Amino acid sequence: MQSSTPRESHPHPVMMSVKEKERYIENFQFPYCDESTKYEKVAKIGQGTFGEVFKARDKSNAKKFVALKKVLMENEKEGFPITALREIRILQLLKHENVVNLIEICRTKATQNNRYRSTFYLVFDFCEHDLAGLLSNVNVKFSLGEIKKVMQQLLNGLYYIHSNKILHRDMKAANVLITKNGILKLADFGLARAFSANKNGVPNRFTNRVVTLWYRPPELLLGERNYGPPVDLWGAGCIMAEMWTRSPIMQGNSEQQQLTLISQLCGSITPAVWPGVENLDLYKKMELPQQQKRKVKERLKYYLKDPYACDLLDKLLILDPSKRVDSDTALNHDFFWTDPMPCDLGKMLGNHTQSMFEYLAPPRRPAQHMRAHHQLPGARPTTSAVQDNGYQDRVF
Repeated sequence: MQSSTPRESHPHPVMMSVKEKERYIENFQFPYCDESTKYEKVAKIGQGTFGEVFKARDKSNAKKFVALKKVLMENEKEGFPITALREIRILQLLKHENVVNLIEICRTKATQNNRYRSTFYLVFDFCEHDLAGLLSNVNVKFSLGEIKKVMQQLLNGLYYIHSNKILHRDMKAANVLITKNGILKLADFGLARAFSANKNGVPNRFTNRVVTLWYRPPELLLGERNYGPPVDLWGAGCIMAEMWTRSPIMQGNSEQQQLTLISQLCGSITPAVWPGVENLDLYKKMELPQQQKRKVKERLKYYLKDPYACDLLDKLLILDPSKRVDSDTALNHDFFWTDPMPCDLGKMLGNHTQSMFEYLAPPRRPAQHMRAHHQLPGARPTTSAVQDNGYQDRVF
């Protein structure tokens, strides 16, 4: 039997006048999405191809700060960006001490002032520093035990996301956040994606236009599309070296130059050291230096006085991804289980009350002893952004 209670009716959008449509949009309530007015922006702390990031205060708790990451709406007619939806979905899945925590999504109210277009923000727990910002400050000095703690937490985060079948695909020092208490968080999952073992023997066909150029592994530079966790471990190796060199160790300005720098440090890329590499799409199209000996330990021992550190770094920067150490094996390496043991970062960071972010820091310069290896002749200044066929690399 039908109820005689009349149902509340909403005017059909086609039948609305312009004023009615504007009023409807202004008053529309997004479920599970608060208005951004609950937060007060304090400072801009990030800027890149992904958009802007702000430090903001929670108005209901003056002592609570968050990070607001603005969702870039490039093609508004296509609706909410699929890349942002993917990032949100991944961050909702990942809950771990060493992965940045997504609190909620919020929005601005749609009004005449913003042409009835809401701006959306991802709201994160606030972290006081990023690793690139810390390394750019000469007054921040990491002891060997503190470097071990950074790398241990970074590898713990990678172990967790890889165990949950997620690839980060943008490992770099600027995407490693550290709280004032010394807790490390992997951040910026804008390029992350789920992965799985090849189904029915059919290889994956992922894009290889990922990872900031200076941290991009050789398999991606050579066109590999059937890749997995080793791409993130290469980035972890680059970051590990940076803990001592204080700036990225291979600063090419093109894919060709990056491969040359990799070859000069890690040895010539040949089927002898990397079986099957000759089958990658770009292997025969790139000019790969020949007769290059592997010099990872030789080049970096000036910085890494610890032999265990040199050995782990050597295993992270292996050319063949199938032989590159994984996060679980790396965490069991003697580097983490010999004196000095990994130690708390909170005490050292307690001496620095100012937040340090890459965005706010001066550009980092290569150390004198690595300068010849960092950049080839003709490389652009390290502060420029390199356009890489549709994927813009933000470099330091």
